[in-house]
Amino acid sequence: MARFDEVKDLILSLEGDFDKFYAKGNQAAGTRVRKGMQDLKTLAQDIRAEVQNQKNASE
Repeated sequence: MARFDEVKDLILSLEGDFDKFYAKGNQAAGTRVRKGMQDLKTLAQDIRAEVQNQKNASE
């Protein structure tokens, strides 16, 4: 569950930047959102590979 908590923490850390970008048009916040979403994608891929490896190891 630690990996799931990492995902939640990352998403929650981006909440302020999402608001600043979409509600106020802050371009720097948009850059931070894009970086955060890339980090989320990388984390999701890592978790996916980890789950697949555990699944294959148990077969």
